[in-house]
Amino acid sequence: MVMTWSVETLSEVVDKELETLPADMRARFVRIVQLIETVGLPPVSLPHVRHLEGPLWEMRMTGRDGIARAIYVTASGMRVVVVRVFVKKSQRTPRREIELALNRAQEVLK
Repeated sequence: MVMTWSVETLSEVVDKELETLPADMRARFVRIVQLIETVGLPPVSLPHVRHLEGPLWEMRMTGRDGIARAIYVTASGMRVVVVRVFVKKSQRTPRREIELALNRAQEVLK
């Protein structure tokens, strides 16, 4: 049996963050998720995903209205858990977004 990666969101809060994205960015998120679930996480790299810091990685979505990020961690059982979704306003991912994601990630990484 081949183990495949699965992608999930941490909570309803993250689901709501995802729902607030423009449709083209949500579609891009879905495409990245399908890519991870089809080929596995290790072969997926830039421009789709990038390491942030520590256990945090980001899915990179661009759309007509700008840029969004879905910050995730990997969990046991080949799971990708999205802990924060937001629209980027600046070049660098803001520190407060990283801190929020790290806090939420504690639930997964325990």
